[in-house]
Amino acid sequence: MQTSLHPATEAPAARSEPALALAGVSLSYRSKHGPVPALDDLHLEVAAGEVLAVVGPSGCGKSTLLELAAGLREPDAGTISVAGAVEARDRLAACAYMPQRDLLLPWRDAAANAALALESQGVSRREARARALPLLRRFGLADFERSLPHELSGGMRQRVAFLRTLLAGRPVLLLDEPFAALDSLTRATMQEWLAGALDAEPRTVVLVTHDVEEALFLADRVAVLTSRPGRTATLIPVDAERPRPRRETVTAPEFAALRARALEALEC
Repeated sequence: MQTSLHPATEAPAARSEPALALAGVSLSYRSKHGPVPALDDLHLEVAAGEVLAVVGPSGCGKSTLLELAAGLREPDAGTISVAGAVEARDRLAACAYMPQRDLLLPWRDAAANAALALESQGVSRREARARALPLLRRFGLADFERSLPHELSGGMRQRVAFLRTLLAGRPVLLLDEPFAALDSLTRATMQEWLAGALDAEPRTVVLVTHDVEEALFLADRVAVLTSRPGRTATLIPVDAERPRPRRETVTAPEFAALRARALEALEC
């Protein structure tokens, strides 16, 4: 497995049609004091099967970016396409969106919570559960299928929430700070778990995080946004095959160089 990291200067190979593209996207929120710009002339492309991490200062529009991609909002200017779809309804059909909170239903056990994505598509409860069980077992939750959310650790809850997102069967996953509420040790474990899960079940992923190390460890490229209104300050390719061994990766001198580059961009 290739594990060396280099501060590459070129993006992944050219592709005919990106899985997700935002071109000249701008959006402002309305307030009693007038419009508050969130994003301004944002340009991003994500290739099919690529993991793109998005980092930036608080309030720079990272979560707004995901909401726009998912068709939950429409931009004031610019265009957005997901798997070739440009209408909000069609973008939503192509995306599975995982918000910061796990939003597990407290009266449903782990398997039933994961299966909810299938039930919402009209699959019967019994069949949805049967289809969810293999994924729970594959990703380390075999002994907790019947556990209620309050009986699960924070990391386990996030696994269930991610598996629910995965079971939606959409080609593009939008993950908004999935590990923000976890302690540092659990967060590191979950980063490794997510890397393995995406290797086993590949998808196109846009991951929003405030953690530069997490972004560089998990992603093929890292998009650094400016302070509000968010624009693309720089794109940092990570030249290493996924999944990566965490300890060897984050302690490598090349990784430190990439982290310094990202932090420098954040300070601009």
